[in-house]
Amino acid sequence: MCLRAEILEAGSGITTWHLWDDSIGSNEPLALAEALSNLATLDLDKNSVGDNGAQALAEALKTNSTLTTLFLTSNSIGDNGAQALSEALKTNSTLATLKLCYNSIGDNGAQALSEALKTNSTLTFLYLWGNSIEGNGAQALSEALKINSTLTTLDLGRNSIGTNGAQALSETLKINSTLTTLNLYNNSIGYRGAQALSEALKTNSTLTNLYLHTNSIGDNGAQALSEALKINSTLITLALHTNTIGYNGAQALSEALKINSTLTSLDLQKNKIGANGAQALAEALKNNSTLTSLNLRNSIGVHGAQALSEALKINSTLTTLELYGNSIGDNGAKALAEARQTNATVAFDIYI
Repeated sequence: MCLRAEILEAGSGITTWHLWDDSIGSNEPLALAEALSNLATLDLDKNSVGDNGAQALAEALKTNSTLTTLFLTSNSIGDNGAQALSEALKTNSTLATLKLCYNSIGDNGAQALSEALKTNSTLTFLYLWGNSIEGNGAQALSEALKINSTLTTLDLGRNSIGTNGAQALSETLKINSTLTTLNLYNNSIGYRGAQALSEALKTNSTLTNLYLHTNSIGDNGAQALSEALKINSTLITLALHTNTIGYNGAQALSEALKINSTLTSLDLQKNKIGANGAQALAEALKNNSTLTSLNLRNSIGVHGAQALSEALKINSTLTTLELYGNSIGDNGAKALAEARQTNATVAFDIYI
């Protein structure tokens, strides 16, 4: 048995074990797996456990009844390792969080995990950020989520699910009633993927956080999401940064914010809304009473800053406004400072 496993076995009161970036290879997880009896959290992020190590851990999970959190980010785990862990999830009844980010899991691994999700009733957080999952993997996960009733967070950021994957997940959101957070960052879903998600948001009543940054949804995607925001009453966080959204998209979102009464955070940084887009959003802020955080790193210039300043003299809910890299100049900064002094009903932070 390795030294770490001996320490773990000897220290029967240990419930959390962080071995992040600790040069653990494919053989050591077997020894650690044999000593998991009292552990609730095992963090093996940034090691080299590989498929063999994942398989050893999977065997332990089939009988373990204490571990609730397992971190395996950046461990060179491929489809074989994911398949082994999936088999364990079919019988394990305690693991609630599984983190498999930055591995080499493709569609086959995602499909295996999907089969596990159809029967597993304890996993609530599944992180698959930075793998190689494409449309077929997303389709399989979508089918699983039509049945699964416990998963609340699915992180698929930095994969390649594309438009088809987004459309499949959208169909699931029309049925699923437990998922609250969906991360689709950098997945090339395009405006058609955004449109599909928008249709789902018109009926979904549980999703609260949707991350769609870096997906090239453009104005058409933003306009579709805006229509959903006029109806949806549960979404509180919407991340749309780096999506080539211009004035028309900003205008549509502004109209939605005049009606929507639940969204609290909107991230539009690194788009192309310009001064006119900022002015449209400023008009919305004069009426909106729920948004607390707005990120507009968008080259809005002096006029955009001045328009926002006028809105801030009236708005009573916004607490964070991020305006980095906007070329607002001295006049824009002065206008924002005056707005901060004028509005005595709320304390807000402006980052410029």
